[in-house]
Amino acid sequence: MTDYLVRAISDKANDIVLACVTTGLVDEVSRLHGTSRTASAALGRALTGALLMGALLKRGQRVALKFEGNGPLKKIIVEADNDGTVRGFVAVPDAEVPFRDEKLNVSGALGSEGSLTVIKDLGLKEPYKGIVRLQTGEIGDDIAYYFAESEQIPSAVGLGVFVEPDGKVSAAGGFLIQTLPPRDERRVDEFVENIRTMPSVTEMLRQGKPPEDILAMIFSAIPYHALGRRDLFLRCKCSRERVERALVSLGSEELQKVIAEQGEIDVTCEFCRSSYHFSRKELEDLRRELRPAS
Repeated sequence: MTDYLVRAISDKANDIVLACVTTGLVDEVSRLHGTSRTASAALGRALTGALLMGALLKRGQRVALKFEGNGPLKKIIVEADNDGTVRGFVAVPDAEVPFRDEKLNVSGALGSEGSLTVIKDLGLKEPYKGIVRLQTGEIGDDIAYYFAESEQIPSAVGLGVFVEPDGKVSAAGGFLIQTLPPRDERRVDEFVENIRTMPSVTEMLRQGKPPEDILAMIFSAIPYHALGRRDLFLRCKCSRERVERALVSLGSEELQKVIAEQGEIDVTCEFCRSSYHFSRKELEDLRRELRPAS
């Protein structure tokens, strides 16, 4: 199944629901980073959550999430654009913890104490930044809490990733529900009951159900209108030019120190693991650019 996202709105136009499948990209990023099974599940949930949040933004806008916990994974960073592209990494990819209730223990790996930082680039002078404390470390609960606490938007977030014993990700995806003013409490109760009675995201995806079926189960008897589909991709924005700018930003003195101590360097992107080699001459040329014109 191709990775994609669908969105819909209720007949009253104040209930937004998104659902997606992300199995392919989560499996790809897990293999790229050599993550443990639990790290794959945690990173996969974060990537999926970021894509759902990105789909709420306008064209050209982007969102970044940083989960920092007291568990062995330490930190997860993901970034998603409105166009359906995403990238991410986990600080300690090989960290693993024992199962909990015969399932991968994402909360135990990330930790339930820490913070979630959300940064939105909305095309303004300064990006929007919101920080909340982690609630459970399960990723979905923490994103829902962020919406309620920082944006005052009641939301429900369901995220699921299934990792096979050999490390392959065979199912990943999620949903996001938001109720906007004026709130219909009876309608909210309907959504709560629908979510309570339907299977988990992971179970539905493993059964081969597409995002459209997840939408239908969430709405159930509530009338709604589909708003279209968007393909999802794993894509990194790194380039040699960006790395050069980062090296130049170190300043002439720091670059000279690198040249003196190492001669040449290899810079690896944390998101996609691409490596960029800079010889002594290339570093010296970059440092020369920093010298004021005589």
